[in-house]
Amino acid sequence: MEYLVSNEMTMMDKLQILSDAAKYDVACTSSGVDRKGNGRDMGNCLAGGICHSFSADGRCISLLKILFTNECIYDCKYCLNRRSNDIPRATFTPEEVCELTMQFYRRNYIEGLFLSSGIIQNPNYTMELIYRTIYLLRNRYRFNGYVHVKAIPGADPRLIQLTGYLADRMSVNLELPTAEGLKNLAPNKHRKTILKPMRQIQNGITENKNEIMLYRNAPRFVAGGQSTQMIIGATPENDFQIINVAENLYDKFSLKRVFYSAFVRVNEDKDLPALPGGPPLLREHRLYQADWLLRFYGFKAKELLSEDRPFFNVMLDPKEDWAVRHLEQFPVEINRAPYEMILRVPGIGVKSAMRIVNARRSASLDFNALKKIGVVLKRALYFITCNGRMMYHTKLEEDYIVRNLTADAKVKRQLGEDGMTYRQLSLFDDTTLAAQPTIVDSGKVLMGQM
Repeated sequence: MEYLVSNEMTMMDKLQILSDAAKYDVACTSSGVDRKGNGRDMGNCLAGGICHSFSADGRCISLLKILFTNECIYDCKYCLNRRSNDIPRATFTPEEVCELTMQFYRRNYIEGLFLSSGIIQNPNYTMELIYRTIYLLRNRYRFNGYVHVKAIPGADPRLIQLTGYLADRMSVNLELPTAEGLKNLAPNKHRKTILKPMRQIQNGITENKNEIMLYRNAPRFVAGGQSTQMIIGATPENDFQIINVAENLYDKFSLKRVFYSAFVRVNEDKDLPALPGGPPLLREHRLYQADWLLRFYGFKAKELLSEDRPFFNVMLDPKEDWAVRHLEQFPVEINRAPYEMILRVPGIGVKSAMRIVNARRSASLDFNALKKIGVVLKRALYFITCNGRMMYHTKLEEDYIVRNLTADAKVKRQLGEDGMTYRQLSLFDDTTLAAQPTIVDSGKVLMGQM
């Protein structure tokens, strides 16, 4: 096939345009693949992950993260690269992407490639360009490093399958949390069209695992699993709806990661929300923390939030927010409680919970021992006892604990009714200026530390 690409720009001009155009595609993840150098091809792919960098807006990105093209036939209202925008456009050739990847790799700038794309001509044409690029990179250029590519919804399943045998990870962007939001802001895209390749990749991974069990040298299909991304704040879904969507994606599609991208208003459109406080980055951060609780801490979405209380308190991390709303389950006796309950205590992570379980087999643990283990006592002390005693005399009341947990925040924020909006307090706010001592401060006084 012939490729319609621009020959008027240099490769570096294209790189400048298409690397900047890719900054809203989230890829802050390790590769999840362990493939050593084979002595023949260029590069390797260790489980430690691809190289990371931080963009100007604070996002963690892979060092070479580009769009194949920022041309697009769609007109999504939230997208900078939408058809109706008058912006510089560029399109790589497959050979140019390969040359860039190899040059950056030889200079030790990157460990892998993240390749996404706008939709040029149609989904099939775009997916074939991506497949051709990765095929050349693997076979002509002998690149053996990490490759993450986007599967294009609506493309021929055969092209997605062929690409899956060349890529380490694939992703299909969900775009927005609900089908209704997608209909309002991206009328050219449909939820069923997005979920179809997601299901295909899931089935392909499962079948490939069974094939590898029978034939050890069978080619790998998307060995690093698949992920997705959704924009947060462009549509009016609450946190409860969003984490329910994420939980369903993990359960039904076996995703490795769900990425959350705070909405950035790059277009002027009456259907897009105003952002007087800027992109909802703090909300994005809390959703990532809640996502971690779903994947590693045994929580369910319906435990973290409810229809009656659908937003997280952004002043607390989601585990603290859950704990202060379920004080009937606390305090937890560290020397007797099961691992699953210890894991739910704020300030105790997976590693420290395992250390507690192992250490208490040989000795009774006290607060000094917990500190050495790695427990963040500043948060945990309200929710635990050691041998029936709390670290300090505290009240098991939600308001009291919340005040103490948020007292040491470097920047005081004032919440709106939805628990999401916040601003820095000024000297002219009508509020109490004298900071009340926290329970930690009181304890330090008693112990002669202050």
